[in-house]
Amino acid sequence: MAILRRQSLVIGLALSLAAPACCFADDYDFYSNWPTHVVASDGTDFGLAVLYQYDVNNFSHDEGRFEDASTARRKYLGLFLRKPGVYDAIVQYDFQARLWADAFVRVRSSGVLGQDLGNFRLGYSKTPVGFEGVTSSSATTFIETALPTQAVWEGRRAGLDWAWIRPHFVLNIGDYFWRKDFDGNNPGHTWAGRAAWVPLNEQGKVLHLGLSASREELDWANEGSVPPTARLRARPEDGLSPVRLVDSGNLPYSKSVDRQGFEALWIEGPWSLQGEYLQAQVDRSLGKRDYKVNGYYLFTTWTLTGESRYYSDGNVADRRYNARNLQVIRSTSPWGAVELAVRYSELDLNDGSITGGKEHDWTAGANWYLGEHLKFQANYVWAFSDRGKLQVNPHIFELRAQVYF
Repeated sequence: MAILRRQSLVIGLALSLAAPACCFADDYDFYSNWPTHVVASDGTDFGLAVLYQYDVNNFSHDEGRFEDASTARRKYLGLFLRKPGVYDAIVQYDFQARLWADAFVRVRSSGVLGQDLGNFRLGYSKTPVGFEGVTSSSATTFIETALPTQAVWEGRRAGLDWAWIRPHFVLNIGDYFWRKDFDGNNPGHTWAGRAAWVPLNEQGKVLHLGLSASREELDWANEGSVPPTARLRARPEDGLSPVRLVDSGNLPYSKSVDRQGFEALWIEGPWSLQGEYLQAQVDRSLGKRDYKVNGYYLFTTWTLTGESRYYSDGNVADRRYNARNLQVIRSTSPWGAVELAVRYSELDLNDGSITGGKEHDWTAGANWYLGEHLKFQANYVWAFSDRGKLQVNPHIFELRAQVYF
């Protein structure tokens, strides 16, 4: 009953936010004109950076291994400051996970030097191996990232990176030298790079082909502590359960983790196709056997209301590279855009004597974009896992209400 009451509260809040404005001019866009930032006469923009997501997960066919849950998935709160074409900065903290989100300063050489030598960013940001991983958390097509993205993507790290962006080419190189992340975890040093060729690049017509790679050198947490340990695992594309159906377990005496990704995106009007192959290799010492894993996903989307997915600077609807008034899916309708999506993902964590398990998932999704700041999502996941002699195949129904600005 408590879950039902919370669901009713979220639905009521969503409907109240979605109610049409009756007191504004006919051409006023209520859903996108929220007073969350101020713009100075010279174009400098300052304001709040907020992402709130409330999720509901219901499980079935799970042999009693999962518990239904509903709670906030993310509660990002922060500030941003930017002058278009010159610099931008953001600091953001997730009060739900109690972890730092983006916190960096980026300078655009074209605005400072008068010559475009690329963009330089210093601080805490996402590492580039994993197309879904580097997509903004507010702009993902599905409620949770695919199995291989969860297992392989390294997450955020602190350091310096450089991005050279052209209409038909993107190059990104990063040296994440900070010994630990901003939360004091994951000691080590990472080099990473990503390159993409974009032979088609116009609104509503995109072809993006890319590759990425990184090496994470693992350090000892403290002198005299346990040896460095790697671990690769994934949830069955839900975000509220601690259960992982595939899991390498702890891999002690790990020296480094090499990651590679091959990504592709095609957009043609209201249709899109996106896929990625990811792999990782854990190099271990003291005679421990190295460990290799791989996986891939493929999904397609169709926007019923005719809009196209927005692509810019090597990513899909990534507002970190753009003004904040760019929409995930542009819509001229007062009731926003509606998108349908289907994804298949697969992950193999078995290698030699390590039985991490295999899993493949099908996910069907529907997204409703109401202007710039409101988004509602529904997913249904069919998961199929095999780990040793254990097979668990849960079905998961997921809902999300999101507010972003």
